[in-house]
Amino acid sequence: MATIRLGFGRQNFRLFKRSFLLLKLIAVVFAVLLFCEFLIYYLVIFRCNWPELKTPAYDGEQETLKPVLKAMFLADTHLLGEVRGHWLDKLRREWQMERAFQTALWLLQPEVVFILGDIFDEGKWSSSQAWADDVERFQKMFRHPPHVQLKVVVGNHDIGFHYHFVMVNSVALEGDGCNICSEAEAELIDISHKLNCSREELHSSQCADGQPLPRSAPVLLQHFPLYRRSDANCTGEDAAPPEERGTLFKERYDVLSREASQKLLWWLRPRLVLSGHTHSACEVLHGAGISEISVPSFSWRNRNNPSFIMGSMTSTEYALDKCYLPFESTILITYCGAAGFLVVLILIHSGFLDSPFIFGCQLLRKFKTV
Repeated sequence: MATIRLGFGRQNFRLFKRSFLLLKLIAVVFAVLLFCEFLIYYLVIFRCNWPELKTPAYDGEQETLKPVLKAMFLADTHLLGEVRGHWLDKLRREWQMERAFQTALWLLQPEVVFILGDIFDEGKWSSSQAWADDVERFQKMFRHPPHVQLKVVVGNHDIGFHYHFVMVNSVALEGDGCNICSEAEAELIDISHKLNCSREELHSSQCADGQPLPRSAPVLLQHFPLYRRSDANCTGEDAAPPEERGTLFKERYDVLSREASQKLLWWLRPRLVLSGHTHSACEVLHGAGISEISVPSFSWRNRNNPSFIMGSMTSTEYALDKCYLPFESTILITYCGAAGFLVVLILIHSGFLDSPFIFGCQLLRKFKTV
């Protein structure tokens, strides 16, 4: 009878050890998933803060503070379609972007979000049904509260005005006389005319029609960068790789043509230009000190360290800062470290490897013997 009870006791102990091991494995997997798929976005984005304007934003003679607009700028999300997108790649990248965007909305509370083109990867050849499916996925990923505005600029992979911004369909600035190009140029000339009226550079008789625009210089938002030879002068951890910076850009493919760039700068005379398309960061000065910021890609498919721009804007001033998202390499290293830890746990439980406690005791005994 005692032998039978002893046998049952050993069997129960083995079952308890296996159950305890299973619980430990589940706990480790759950903790790693929670950290890598949720908490890491909060920990990283929590460090980002809205930039402060260098000078007090007063409104004319009344000495009242001008309202400061909190704007987020991101670019090149490249949602994969049914042609080139593997289901696992789509699932992973879209989950990352959704978590990053929703976390940024919750922590930073922007008033408006601008996406500077290439929202989709296959918009130029998608079927009607595929396009509708892609749009539905985009609306789910980048959902936002009613008080937050979301504005989208057309990019070459895709196919209004705010008082601070002019959003330009730079894809339509080929200059080849196509219908879209002609319409875009006509609208830009009309905007230029209104801006000149607001600056009081035209006779009042020429400015009688239409609602006047604010006197402040606009912020130009577009997908293609203005013309530059290359990224040779671009620096920073999210700039193009050193071996690619010297590659010459092709007009109308990598950047706008010289002619289109000069027209935009002459027509609009912006105080700031924000663009995307290159997937890498760069800051360039044009003409009379007009700054252009190239916004890096928001997708981990295009780079290891995505980011977005945070802007504090008034009608005359602006301040920009960059918010980096988690490095994908950090997430992969965490998963690899967790996998190694699980293997060690299983080996210890199976008896192929001594536990750290037993191994330490053995070392201590050997040390005392010596």
